[in-house]
Amino acid sequence: MLNPAGDVAAQQGDLVILATALLLLIIVPVMVLIALFAWRYRQANTKATYTPEWHHSTALELVIWSAPLLIIICLGAVTWTSTHLLDPYRPIGRIDAKRAISAAAKPLRVQVVALDWKWLFIYPDYGIATVNELAAPLDRPIAFELTASSVMNSFYVPNLAGQIYAMPGMTTKLNAIVNRPGNFTGFSSNFSGEGFSGMHFRFHAVPAQDFDSWVRRIRTGGGTLDRARYLTLAKPSADTPVMRFAGVAPGLFDAAANRCVAPGETCMRDMMMADAGSKHAMAMSAMPMSKPAGPIEASTTTAKNSADDTARLTGAGLSMPGAQRTN
Repeated sequence: MLNPAGDVAAQQGDLVILATALLLLIIVPVMVLIALFAWRYRQANTKATYTPEWHHSTALELVIWSAPLLIIICLGAVTWTSTHLLDPYRPIGRIDAKRAISAAAKPLRVQVVALDWKWLFIYPDYGIATVNELAAPLDRPIAFELTASSVMNSFYVPNLAGQIYAMPGMTTKLNAIVNRPGNFTGFSSNFSGEGFSGMHFRFHAVPAQDFDSWVRRIRTGGGTLDRARYLTLAKPSADTPVMRFAGVAPGLFDAAANRCVAPGETCMRDMMMADAGSKHAMAMSAMPMSKPAGPIEASTTTAKNSADDTARLTGAGLSMPGAQRTN
């Protein structure tokens, strides 16, 4: 972060330096005064004024409290603006401090899956995937979408941007840009088990033409990342070498994020929809109902729709909304 290769990391590095400088405005004088008071009022110094009954000074109180208060106000203002300006979900608004980004610029989409203990990168617009290798062209916004296969991890390339968590059953986002070519280190900054220490990858920041050449080499290399291959890849393994895939099964990232890659698994999205329907049905049943004025005839269409809903949900392994579940 203090050796940034992109505008986001540069702004975050400036924020760290500014916050540190503001804190040092208090820390340095306090440390100096501690040494000064210890020396001046040492036992051997008989010339120092001894006033054991002294207990208050308005001027001193103003200095002691106003200086930290002003620093806190300044830090609060900087933190507030930076929190919104550097929000990882916020699309990139500029290439760097001197160049604005074109309205027609299309971000490079990268779908990231944190596996045990390796990183899977899917490029949906190019139809390729890599393991433990990430590449991006210079001066082009990068839109990361992240998830995890089992436990929570943290995606971090210090030269690119701040860390962002990757969690199972959900997706997070990170927007960044790289302005300087290089071969940088990426890793997980959240402990995730036995192979955590080897969960590293290389991030290649290259000119646009070199990135296109890298994509072409992967496409001619062969191999497809289908669901069966993904399930094999997701098994725990440490120090996994770089792998490249010329094709990716459609919808693989969405299935990984919803934890339904294996055949017969119910997607979390469908489970939550059924759960929401169950809660809605229970809420409706708790509402007081007015007594009908006359008998109600059963609707053949309603009965048929209800039967179809039951068959659809039970076929997916889900209970009907409102039904009690047992573990």
